Amino acid sequence: MQRDQEVTFREATPDDLPGIVRLLADDPLGATRETPAGTVPETYLAAFAAITQSADNILVVAEVGGALAGTMQLTYIPGLTYTGGLRAQIEGVRVAAEQRGRGIGQSMIGWAIERARERGCRLIQLTTDRQRPESVRFYQKIGFRPSHMGMKLHL
Repeated sequence: MQRDQEVTFREATPDDLPGIVRLLADDPLGATRETPAGTVPETYLAAFAAITQSADNILVVAEVGGALAGTMQLTYIPGLTYTGGLRAQIEGVRVAAEQRGRGIGQSMIGWAIERARERGCRLIQLTTDRQRPESVRFYQKIGFRPSHMGMKLHL
């Protein structure tokens, strides 16, 4: 893809799941926690159904020339902070390895920011693993700032 090729966005369909799972697994961290080969496990199908049935979630695919180039999930979270303001959470951002460095990730995040503005969100947030320093640099380059210390407890 050339940098000037158009990136289009749409809601994911069940047919996209194998490709999305492959994208999620295509890095050292994802490779340890995703199952990209063979039949899509029921757990992914159940998660897909929950996401697509919620008005506060959208699973997005980015396409270039009709081919899957990236994916992300955008979730709207109501809260009392920010005077009861709505926030958007970006999750599961992945760009196909052969498409990286061509502006697709920046287009994806820009698309998410516009959807959050349209929905009336007061802020948009995301997390990225410290083991992905290139992702940290990317998000900072496009305006995101580290503001909190994130913590997780795996169950």
